[in-house]
This record gives sequence, C-alpha cells and structure tokens, in this order.
Amino acid sequence: MLKIILMVVIAYLLGSIPSGLWIGQHFYNKDIRQLGSGNIGTTNTYRVLGPKAGTVVLVMDILKGTLAASQPYLFHSNINPLLIGIFASLGHTVSIFDHFHGGKAVATSAGILLAYNPPMFLLASAIFVAVLLITSMASAASIIGITSIFVIALVMHDYILATVAGILTAVVIYRHRSNINRIIHGQESMVSFGLGHYLKNRK
Repeated sequence: MLKIILMVVIAYLLGSIPSGLWIGQHFYNKDIRQLGSGNIGTTNTYRVLGPKAGTVVLVMDILKGTLAASQPYLFHSNINPLLIGIFASLGHTVSIFDHFHGGKAVATSAGILLAYNPPMFLLASAIFVAVLLITSMASAASIIGITSIFVIALVMHDYILATVAGILTAVVIYRHRSNINRIIHGQESMVSFGLGHYLKNRK
C-alpha cells in the first residue's frame, strides 16, 4: 500500500509540472496564462511562443504521463499502470505548482496510453492528426481522439482502459466546453493548415 501511495504522489507531482508556463517564463519572459487562450498546454504554447517551444512542451507533457504510468513496471508492482497514470492527468489539470490550475490533460493522457499500450497510442495519434488535418481545430482533434479510445476500449472489452478513458474523456470535454461552444457557433480558432483552414480562407 505504501508503494502505491508513493507512486500516486509521484504521478501527481509529475503531472503537475506546468511545462508551458515554466518554459514561457524562463526562456521567453512571457506568462502564457496572460496570452492567447490563456491555457498552458501545447496548442497555446505553439500559438504564443512558436513551434520550437510548442514541440518541447508537447514532448514534456507526453513524457509526464508516460513516466507516471511506467512506475508499476519500474517498481515491480502488479497494479494497472492506468490507475497510477491517471493521477498525472489530475496533476496536469489542477497543478500544485500553478495554484491548482492547469491545462486540458490531452498530451499527458496520451503519454499514459503510450506506457500502457503503445499501438493504441499510435492509433490515437493517427486519429488526432487526421481530425486536425480535416478540421484544422486542435480542440476537435483532442475531443475526438480521446473519445475514440474510450469507444475502442469498450469494443475490445478492456474495461479498465474504458473506465480511465471515460473519465479522461469527461475531463477533456469539460475543459474544452468553451471550445465546443465556439465550434458550434463557427468561431473556434484554427491552426494555419488543413482542410478547414483552406476552406475558411476561400470564403
């Protein structure tokens, strides 16, 4: 039990690392919470700080989830990695280092999946990229990507993954509620590539 508690605490602390916030503050002298969408995640980092910083934040946020969920392998515990990894997503959304605020947990959740099931991670990444290229909206790609894993897990009868993915889907949808409202009203921000961006610029 003590080992499990230790892994949970480590997972939460790893997830709590506000990558975008710290990189913006220490390398760009910018607080991305005050710029763009105000979110500390990958998309806003790309938008505010550029592709180099955005890529670093993406990799860091994925690795937070992967390292957290890999602990049962490292500590030779029989507990399902998902049950530990989910606390990294919790840390990302309510970070102790950011006054219990945080990001939307998409990349960190993907990192958890990478540790648990690499082929599923690749599938989720492919779905994310496909939706992003079609819609040009990172929010839509995030929501559809995590929801698809929930559905696939149910079909595969992996009920632990389905449960964790279901919880994370609810979190991601809740954190994207303003984005969903903008999508419905045709006001959501788009990335500078993809079919959606092309069609919008043709109007």
